[in-house]
Amino acid sequence: MSEERRKILIGTSGFSYDDWKGYFYPSDIRKSDMLPYYARRFPTVEVNSTFYHVPPPSTMRMMAAKVPEGFEFVIKAPRELTHEREKAQETLPQFLRSLEPLIRAEKFGCILAQFPWSFKPSQEAIDYLAELRSMLEGLPVVVEFRNSSWVTDETFDLLRRLEFGFCCVDEPRLKGLMPRIAVATSPIAYFRFHGRNAEKWWKHEEPWERYDYLYNEDELKEWAPRIKRVADESEKTYVFFNNHYQGKAAINATMMAKLLDVPLPSEEQVSMPF
Repeated sequence: MSEERRKILIGTSGFSYDDWKGYFYPSDIRKSDMLPYYARRFPTVEVNSTFYHVPPPSTMRMMAAKVPEGFEFVIKAPRELTHEREKAQETLPQFLRSLEPLIRAEKFGCILAQFPWSFKPSQEAIDYLAELRSMLEGLPVVVEFRNSSWVTDETFDLLRRLEFGFCCVDEPRLKGLMPRIAVATSPIAYFRFHGRNAEKWWKHEEPWERYDYLYNEDELKEWAPRIKRVADESEKTYVFFNNHYQGKAAINATMMAKLLDVPLPSEEQVSMPF
């Protein structure tokens, strides 16, 4: 693939975090100013709140208006499409309507469909993935599996047939979790960094504890050549950091951009008082 076609977009999983104030955001920033501030520093964001609640089109329209041309939103599929699958058809029309303003504004990247650890390979699961492709016909979709039993050549072939991308993840090396592999199964390559907080992964009092982890440079260097290799084989590559507590994701996203020699929108770098 020519250098002109290769495109690596680096950002974080979410942006609207109060605990980022004083770390990534100014301590006095208003909630409504977070997205414009973020968009001056990163070219893309993964919107995870849509997993819990599908916003009205007007919300997406306002979000699109707050970011510059060329900025891309990746939207996480609602849980009714991945976790509470019996409700998928009920939620689907609302979800598709919510995407329309982003698509019209040319600021829509793709959909991230993250399945739970309990979603394991079976004929029923394979049939559902085919059904999901029909439900989201014509839209770019990346699938994140949480269960390592999906890591097979058969799975990658299935995703290619369905035109689904594969989400490569970095997370603790615990039994049953996904290994650290770099594979692309569609024109979109996708990497998601969850942190390596093994101690708090399964046992935590607050959800954020699982993602309270700051990668060091050596850990990120492990991934840099893999990302470059997959990016060379893909039309577009997303790299998102989900280790979001107190803005650690922004620190590591900036570090990864330097390692990959990928320019960010602003020369202003993230510096946090850890």
